[in-house]
Amino acid sequence: MALMPSRVKYRKVQRGSRAGLAWRGNTLSFGEYGLKALERGWVRGAVIEACRVAMNRHMKRKGKLWVRIFPDKPVTKKPIETRLGKGKGAPEYWVAVVRPGMMLFELDGVPEPLAKESLRLAATKLPIRTRFVSRRG
Repeated sequence: MALMPSRVKYRKVQRGSRAGLAWRGNTLSFGEYGLKALERGWVRGAVIEACRVAMNRHMKRKGKLWVRIFPDKPVTKKPIETRLGKGKGAPEYWVAVVRPGMMLFELDGVPEPLAKESLRLAATKLPIRTRFVSRRG
């Protein structure tokens, strides 16, 4: 079961703007280490879950992990080989809108080399470029 909201006000939303930088959620708030986005894009709920699983497995469930993004935007798709018209397609999957500077994941309670490797494993699964950050600079 992929990540998605339990209920929403509107079933379908417009594509919206991905422009600008992350003004909120762009600093380490919980953990000692984090993974920061360098590009903008949509990150699917299944991808976020895959990152979470990869990090937890590598850390052998030690330490604490915070997932700072949540897929709350539905992306619709029309059935294949459908002619134009007949309205907007049904929601296909959910995405989190990510802007440059946004903190995606945070870790605490593990040594830095382990945190770095765990976040690197997560970064390989993401469709955007990221950077490892820590409180120590």
